Amino acid sequence: MRFLIIIFFILFTAHQGNSQFEDEKQIKAIYDLALTKGKSYDWLNYLSNQIGGRLSGTVQAQQAVEYTKSLLDSMGIDRVWLQPVMVPKWVRGTPEFAYVETTPGLTTNLPICALGGSVATPLGGIKANIIEVNGIEELATLGAEKITGKIVFYNRPMDPTLISTFEAYSGCVDQRYSGAKEAAKFGAIGVIVRSMNLRLDDLPHTGAMDYGNTVASKRIPAAAISTKGAEFLSATLKLSPNAKFYFKQNCKIFDDVESFNVIGEIRGSKYPDEIMVIGGHLDSWDLGDGSHDDGAGCVQSMEVLRLLKASGYKPQRTIRVVLFMNEENGLRGGRKYAEVAKDKKENHVFALESDAGGFTPRGFSFDCTDAHFEQVNNWRHLFEPYLIHLFVRGGSGADVGLLKDDGIVLAGLRPDSQRYFAHHHAENDTFEHVNKRELELGAAAMTSLVYLFDKYGIVKSP
Repeated sequence: MRFLIIIFFILFTAHQGNSQFEDEKQIKAIYDLALTKGKSYDWLNYLSNQIGGRLSGTVQAQQAVEYTKSLLDSMGIDRVWLQPVMVPKWVRGTPEFAYVETTPGLTTNLPICALGGSVATPLGGIKANIIEVNGIEELATLGAEKITGKIVFYNRPMDPTLISTFEAYSGCVDQRYSGAKEAAKFGAIGVIVRSMNLRLDDLPHTGAMDYGNTVASKRIPAAAISTKGAEFLSATLKLSPNAKFYFKQNCKIFDDVESFNVIGEIRGSKYPDEIMVIGGHLDSWDLGDGSHDDGAGCVQSMEVLRLLKASGYKPQRTIRVVLFMNEENGLRGGRKYAEVAKDKKENHVFALESDAGGFTPRGFSFDCTDAHFEQVNNWRHLFEPYLIHLFVRGGSGADVGLLKDDGIVLAGLRPDSQRYFAHHHAENDTFEHVNKRELELGAAAMTSLVYLFDKYGIVKSP
């Protein structure tokens, strides 16, 4: 009996050793292909420089749909299709203009941009006294008596002491998203919001805002001001509390229009009904060309399918890439995909999103059960040679997060985030700020994780 136990242990150990060797070999092949014959950088070059910013509802967004579909068609994968979705159409119009006036005729121009979804100012612009606050909660303290007829200036910065820049972003983005809605309740006639940026520069950062249930006649215009502009305005108000602020913007909201999620898949050879999704969002803001947010995530996601095919690996489960439309100002693409998946009773077991820029990959965050996270931790050593060390519990991504249920593993690629918010939603989110090697390393890391989950499946939670 003891002899049989020893033989079993030897065979089991040998099997484990062979599996580890196979995994190391496959992952090495994936990285080698990505770094020597990668396509993601060239794809991003075209998406960024030939098409440009891809705000939902624009001609450029449609061009991006057609271009990425053609790339997926050229891969020879099992199926490629477009999923229709109605998206909002907001147009910025002519460039915004703003200045602060300390005494009549003495003005200093300041860099601003309209927030996505904002209404326009009156044709002649708005000029009024300005009141600075450190957050939405201060409005109630000040009350309508001090706010009515004024422009509210939200000036709470991102917290520089937080190493996670996404945590710092979360700590102040409510000013941008809900600031106009809340200020209007106290009689404000406009809002100016400090850009979500840790760096001091002259680039205003746009982003989505929402009026909630505010009736159209009560909606007030909202703009972002650059971080240097915010510092100057704040200092000016300390010296000249009665200074006035003027701004003019010409944005317009149109009726919803049709757009598409772009989808392609390799059908699973053994478990075709188990679906694994990799994705990013195809739309971007209009100030730059959306290279980091989220052209990088889109080309990395397509590259996952190409690298699996090029490395000779045949997936057991269906691997599906989804390029979501309208993440930036509506999340309509993610909602439509989740809705259709539910209606069709599709069995999604894993979903990975890349929407944190094309910087050096550090690891992944997982929204999953304890059992699933333990499974991931058992693969940690396979990623360490590639300097992937971060395996943490947390969020995945805005689009794939809508697929959440008890049985699915949700994941997000986590690149180094320290430079991300210097480009996020600003005119310098452009192709020259993406490093080819960093982009390719991210694609290889994503492909490796997909390979492991496909090969071993998703452990059943107790």
